[in-house]
Amino acid sequence: MSVRPAWEVRENEDATRWFDVQLAFTDGAHVEALAVVAGGRVGVEDVRAQPALSLDDLAVLADWIEDSLAEACAGAGTAPEGGGGQGRRARPAWPRGAEGRWLVAQEYRAAQQDGADPVLAVMCATGHSRRTCLRLIGQARDAGLLTPRRARH
Repeated sequence: MSVRPAWEVRENEDATRWFDVQLAFTDGAHVEALAVVAGGRVGVEDVRAQPALSLDDLAVLADWIEDSLAEACAGAGTAPEGGGGQGRRARPAWPRGAEGRWLVAQEYRAAQQDGADPVLAVMCATGHSRRTCLRLIGQARDAGLLTPRRARH
C-alpha cells in the first residue's frame, strides 16, 4: 500500500488533509482512492478500482486504509480515531438545494475577494471533492448566483 499526501487545508488549529492511496494486490487488482482525514475521522472521496469493488469491499475500504493513514498523519495531530465504523464521515453537513447553492456562491466570492483559490475554499467549506465542488459551483452559476465563466479562446 502506498499513501502520499495530496494537500492540506488549515483553519485555526484544525487541519483537513487529503491523501492519494494506492493498493496493489498479488492477482493484479488495484485500487486508487482519495481519502480525507479531518476531525480524527477518515472519509473516502473518490475510488477507482480494477476490477470494480463489490459493495461489501467498498464498505470496508476505510478500514483497509485507516492504519496507513494514521501512520501518514502521525505527529500532525490529525490521526484517525479508532472505533469500528462509528463516526467515519468526515464531510460536514451541507444544505442542499437553493440554500446550498447560495452558500457555495458566498464562499466562492469571499475567497475571490481575499485573493484565495475559490474552488479550494468551497472544498474546505463543504468537505466535498474538487469534482463535486466544481459541479456545485456550476449549479450556483446556473442559478445566477455567480457570474458566468469567461469564454476560453
